[in-house]
Amino acid sequence: MPMRLLLAEDDPKLLKSLEHIFTSEKYIVDAVSTGADALAYAETKEYDGLVLDIMMPGIDGVEVLKKLRKSGVSTPALFLTAKTEVYQRVEGLDAGADDYLSKPFYTSELLARVRAMLRRKDNYTPDLLQLGQLILNRSIFALVCNGQTQMLSGREFQIMEMLMQRPNFIVTADELISHIWGWDSDVDISVVWVHISNIRKKLAALRASATIRFIRNAGYLLEAGQ
Repeated sequence: MPMRLLLAEDDPKLLKSLEHIFTSEKYIVDAVSTGADALAYAETKEYDGLVLDIMMPGIDGVEVLKKLRKSGVSTPALFLTAKTEVYQRVEGLDAGADDYLSKPFYTSELLARVRAMLRRKDNYTPDLLQLGQLILNRSIFALVCNGQTQMLSGREFQIMEMLMQRPNFIVTADELISHIWGWDSDVDISVVWVHISNIRKKLAALRASATIRFIRNAGYLLEAGQ
């Protein structure tokens, strides 16, 4: 059965060219030119993969993916980006993208990246960590509790994953920094505090009983609660 792709690109010539490339490879393609249309299509139809331009009028590609991940859509996504959009590529990966490809690109590389993305979908199984009623969905970088979902940034996800792998165990700030930012990082401890503060707000929004406690002169501890 042919794979179905959603293609979003605001350059009409490139959009037409990409649509031709994918249909020639026997993919079924829905091609749109705005972020709003990409969001509407992705929310109402089933796709095997998303190929999204970052810079689009109205809602950009990163915002489209953030909204989709927040609503629970886990379809793998590849971003097409300009070489100058470094911070947006990072933001896109943090939002849940599987890969990105800088323009201009070779057709062979684009198709190879898409095939790799679709292979990951074939092997997809939800990767979950659970503590009481709180679930960390590692496939979509999200916390789930009481029927609600809160998306996490890349750093928030890494911190929460580390804490949930060692519940009721003190994890030092130095351990968090060396594990997430690297042992030679000059990241200040206040950066860790900001990320944990954001996670606490998301736990509160979920009405989760789990809490992150700060133990003076020791570190952080994740408790399941009642």
